[in-house]
Amino acid sequence: MEQFNSDPKPGRLILPLVLIGMIATTFTFVNRVVENNNLEVLPDINIENEIQEENLDTVDSTTTSTTTTLPEDYVSYLEEITAERIIAINLGSEVLQANTNWDEKTVTYQEAKQEFDSFINKWNEFVQTISEPGPPSNYANLVKNHDELITLVNLVYEDTIELKEGLESSDTGERRSAALDSFNNNLDQLTAKISEIVAASS
Repeated sequence: MEQFNSDPKPGRLILPLVLIGMIATTFTFVNRVVENNNLEVLPDINIENEIQEENLDTVDSTTTSTTTTLPEDYVSYLEEITAERIIAINLGSEVLQANTNWDEKTVTYQEAKQEFDSFINKWNEFVQTISEPGPPSNYANLVKNHDELITLVNLVYEDTIELKEGLESSDTGERRSAALDSFNNNLDQLTAKISEIVAASS
């Protein structure tokens, strides 16, 4: 007697088993390749977002900045005080050299007085050089800063006079030494102020 098969599709149980077997085989193969070749499995990377970020960086990096052109008389003043800064440094070196000459007794007392008189006269002239003509009056910031330069250069000049008075003093050099410290300090402030004015205008 022919037996009745209750399952009309007997092959449907075999297909899932085949799929599970294929997945297991693939997983085992991939793991073996990774282990044998010391590979690193990386997570998914959002390439689209990276490209967009790179494009933004490129736009930011190529942004151009505008430059401001200074008026000709403004630039002329900056060039003038820059040259005066160099002169101040050179005049300062002469003062230091004259003082050293006397300290080391490479000159006589009379020669030292002449050297001190010489740098006093030069600094007196330099006060006038700094003071006149000054910046154009329509630039308030330059006028204010220039007033500070005049104050500082006069302090330096006064220090040179005090240096000679220290030379002529009956003490053992204390007065001249104090005047020299003040001279160096005021000269540094003068040259630094000029640099500050030029830098602020760049």
